[in-house]
Amino acid sequence: MSEAAPSPGRGRPRPRTATPRQRLMLTTGALGVALLVLWIFSPILTPFVLALVLAYFLDPVAARLARIGIPRGLAAGLLVLMILAAGLLAALLLYPLVIAQIGVLLTRLPGYIATIGQALRDFMISLEEQAGPDVVDARLRELVIGQAGAMLGWLGTAATRLIGGGFALFNVFTLAIVTPVVAFYFLRDWPRMIARIDSWLPRRSAATLRQLARDMDRVLSAWLRGQLLCCLLLGAFYAMTLSAIGLELGLMVGLLAGLLSFIPYVGSFTGFAIAVLLAIGQWGTIGAALLVTAIFGVGHTVEGYVIYPRLLGDRVELHAVWVIFALFAGGVAFGFLGVLLAVPLAAAMGVLARFWLRRYLESPLYLDPPRP
Repeated sequence: MSEAAPSPGRGRPRPRTATPRQRLMLTTGALGVALLVLWIFSPILTPFVLALVLAYFLDPVAARLARIGIPRGLAAGLLVLMILAAGLLAALLLYPLVIAQIGVLLTRLPGYIATIGQALRDFMISLEEQAGPDVVDARLRELVIGQAGAMLGWLGTAATRLIGGGFALFNVFTLAIVTPVVAFYFLRDWPRMIARIDSWLPRRSAATLRQLARDMDRVLSAWLRGQLLCCLLLGAFYAMTLSAIGLELGLMVGLLAGLLSFIPYVGSFTGFAIAVLLAIGQWGTIGAALLVTAIFGVGHTVEGYVIYPRLLGDRVELHAVWVIFALFAGGVAFGFLGVLLAVPLAAAMGVLARFWLRRYLESPLYLDPPRP
């Protein structure tokens, strides 16, 4: 008897090579799902992203503890407890000082605005006397003073509203409870998570994807750890020096400048502008503004020639303009969550761009000889 013909679809070998269309659909589908998840769950993803960042930051330390014999779960618990203790200690030490600074700001703000307005009026009068009425007349002087007063009044009102209502928007329970718990589980299971993701990689491109992941990790870890230390050092320097010269709000301005140093150049220039205005409002003299300028000049010099070369060096391949654009674009797209994700995505896109540039420079698209 002759053998029965195999039914359609049965006994036929499956293709072992994916088509370009399948690869494109897989890549497009993965990116689409990721963007959809970010768009739908962005209001609740912030503590989970913070926990992931914390686990990523602490993973090398947990790995070292595991190598000396401490169980991974115990090491993860100890590290998260240490971070919580350090945060609680900083809050207990800084909270009374920051509250006192906020009280000073709310009390002295009208006087500061009046003093700055008077200093600006005196400067315009002096400029009018030196340049003559043809260059600076009374109408221009009053226009500049009026616009500056309106701007200072708006800034003062905005600062008062932010201080009065900003903390109500800050979910203390989420950051203090949910983030450490999720960070513990992330940190405990980090090697298994990485191994599971590695097992899902397409076999054909696994080696290339692993190399890209290593490059992203190198760039991101160097930037993140170096930038964190830079923010701490600059915040401590500006807070101590501004308080030492007698600026009433020096502690708060210094901490703000250090915190905003996470955005290249923005922290120093923002802190400088605020400190100069507060110095003029407190003392009403140009000498005070020059003293503040000298402090920020020293800080900026140390930041550019000592801190960044020592902590970051040539390991970070993220240009300052690219980081600033990524942070603002992430903030506009997804708010605070976008700011958290901006630098990792910028590092990943930079690594991918350099990879594809190398591929292009080795391809016939670039190497084709010119037509005769």
